[in-house]
Amino acid sequence: MVNENASFEDNLKELEEIVEKLEKGDVPLDNAIEEFKKAMDLVKACDDKLKDAQETIAKIVNENGEIVEFNVD
Repeated sequence: MVNENASFEDNLKELEEIVEKLEKGDVPLDNAIEEFKKAMDLVKACDDKLKDAQETIAKIVNENGEIVEFNVD
């Protein structure tokens, strides 16, 4: 199960680790299926976070009618 509170970067790192493990091919089939399912959940979580970020940026640009510089402090 994917941690809903994990950051995009944490989810992406875990996804990369699963892909690496599966690419090696030394995972038993049952485990590989479970890892694949978890990877798909991580892909969805990452995609959802990217879409949320895109929507937030689009709203900021639309409300102001101009491109806004972001301070990440």
